[in-house]
Amino acid sequence: MEYIDIHSERNFNEFEELYAKLEKREIPDGTTVTVTGCIHRIREMSDFAFVILRTARRLFQCVYEPSKTDFELAAIKEGDYVRLNGVLIVEERSKIGYDFSIRSCEIITSPRFEIPFVLNKAKLDLGLDMKLDYRPLSLRNPSERAVFKISAAIQAGFRKFFAENDFTEIVPPKIVSAGAEGGADMFSVDYFGQNAFLNQSPQTYKQMMVGVFEKVFVMGPVFRAEKSHTNRHITEFQGIDIEMGYINSFEDIMLTEARALRCVFDYVTENCAPELALLNVKLPTFDTIPRVRFSEAKEMVAKQYKREFRSEFDLEPEEEKLIGDLFKKKYGSELVFVTHYPTKKRPFYTMDDPEDPNYTCSFDLLLNGSEITTGGQRIHDYDMQIAKMNRLGMDTSLFESYLMIHKYGIPPHGGLGIGLERFTMKLLKLDNIRLATLFPRDVERLIP
Repeated sequence: MEYIDIHSERNFNEFEELYAKLEKREIPDGTTVTVTGCIHRIREMSDFAFVILRTARRLFQCVYEPSKTDFELAAIKEGDYVRLNGVLIVEERSKIGYDFSIRSCEIITSPRFEIPFVLNKAKLDLGLDMKLDYRPLSLRNPSERAVFKISAAIQAGFRKFFAENDFTEIVPPKIVSAGAEGGADMFSVDYFGQNAFLNQSPQTYKQMMVGVFEKVFVMGPVFRAEKSHTNRHITEFQGIDIEMGYINSFEDIMLTEARALRCVFDYVTENCAPELALLNVKLPTFDTIPRVRFSEAKEMVAKQYKREFRSEFDLEPEEEKLIGDLFKKKYGSELVFVTHYPTKKRPFYTMDDPEDPNYTCSFDLLLNGSEITTGGQRIHDYDMQIAKMNRLGMDTSLFESYLMIHKYGIPPHGGLGIGLERFTMKLLKLDNIRLATLFPRDVERLIP
């Protein structure tokens, strides 16, 4: 009988451990090591060449000298996946304090065809469509790749906060019988002869779980059949949602989000220093986040920029941008909470403001002039929820399982939802959400 021994010596993180030791100058001069990666670029000089190796998250400069190697430089090319054996030589002029002098090369995989664009530029000089059409290749560019290393760290940072604050992760279904947002913009699914939909939000399920776990979070895909061609909308995105019970008001949710973001920014700063440096990004630092009522924010923008806006019930993208500019100049903050949105534009489960039922106990969080979060307090009283659904002309029979929590009791609760891709886009100041989406889905794109 053969077995897999978990104590085997194979290390799957060899290069990062090696690099960490190089940065600390812990490896003796003349040490022989082996590194694997893809040949990103070859720069030929008069009597030697630099071979730039692309590893999982770095570019590693190697030195090729004909007299010290057992192969011809012409034997390798950009795009080859290789295993290089060489010697580390102390060199203070090097960024990491060493030169890696190549001795031998094993070609693991060599491409059959040439990549249809130059991959080894600092930034890809390609249009958006070509970047997306060739996504498996364009993501190999270090700058393109860095976006998704940071995106992964954002999720890890949220998970860290949730674990430290006793949130329980739940996995709600993605095939549902009705929509959490009232049924608009949903993808229909033929479910064994029944009419079903791809879930546009985990909202009703996370509310149900407040009565079970008190504090829950969800990370998973969300589907919106929006026929939108804007730079900030896609039809499938990664949602990060929370719901909390026993809140005093929706301000508890805002405070929780502020603390979560502080944790996320600290985590990303600590774990993605190479990527942040490559993209020349500095994350926000804060102890407080300014807040302003919806109506006041609209008045401030109209007065400051001397312009009128069409919608009285929501913020237009241009308004969000101007609010972001105004609060950045006035308060030095890239983040601003906008509260008390009109009842007409908030979902059926949102609690109306007891002091003025034309507005809700809700908020959006803007980052660099764009909404990244929507949240608020939910209705927990049965009669109040039924009355609001009837007022909106909704068929309450479609929500029987959801209304159980109101029938049989649920504590005051609230939550929020964040779209990972838009959050990443605004944090890194990208100009299109598709650049922060691995394989975007929109009205016109279904592949790759």
